[in-house]
Amino acid sequence: MSVEPILKARNLVKRYGRVTALDRCDFELMPGEILAVIGDNGAGKSTLIKALSGAVQPDAGEIWLEGNKASFASPNDARMQGIETVYQTLAMSPALSIADNMFMGRELRKPGFMGKVLRKLDRPEMERIAREKLADLGLMTIQNINQAVETLSGGQRQGVAVARAAAFGSKVIILDEPTAALGVKESRRVLDLIVDVKSRGIPIILISHNMPHVFEIADRIHVHRLGKRLCVIDPKQHSMSDAVALMTGAKEPSPEEMAA
Repeated sequence: MSVEPILKARNLVKRYGRVTALDRCDFELMPGEILAVIGDNGAGKSTLIKALSGAVQPDAGEIWLEGNKASFASPNDARMQGIETVYQTLAMSPALSIADNMFMGRELRKPGFMGKVLRKLDRPEMERIAREKLADLGLMTIQNINQAVETLSGGQRQGVAVARAAAFGSKVIILDEPTAALGVKESRRVLDLIVDVKSRGIPIILISHNMPHVFEIADRIHVHRLGKRLCVIDPKQHSMSDAVALMTGAKEPSPEEMAA
């Protein structure tokens, strides 16, 4: 019995003037897996991820989510349908608290008259949920849920961003270069956090240039080249140098890898 991909794309095309960023690109994310997306600079990885997260609308092609045809008019639309994205810039407000950042754009209001008419925020409830989500992911080294995000280390900020995605990303989480600006110790914690999120059954798309990280935690690797999926490889059966050779065009994939 074949398993249906949770997120699938077929023949995606995106052009910017004369530049074709996506050229009939295919994509498949299976339930409960970490799928790494790798490719050289300019290969079209970012455009693919933006199309899957609602940040850009493809000119042609189709996207399916849980077997149903989907279209995302905006990142908010994708979020409403269960796809959360943690961008490389983290998209956080440094001066706001951890709880405020967790609920940015989806603040909870107090029940009844206070919330509906006076539009008063339910801060105690937001703080409780934020604390619970951080504790679930072992991030309660953060002492105060009301401290400003700018007081956190890089690894802690990334942890809060991943916790926010895990809290609200009911179907898919997309992580864009989550360890790019982190040291060795902080990277280790973020990788552990990603594996922990996967163990909760949420599939993850990981965009990364860090081959050791990719080969350590990915279940499959989508190799992107010249605007399309070149092949999908198993990190247990290929070396890092194989992946780099495929990515740069120094090596051609086998027919099985291209059909994967």
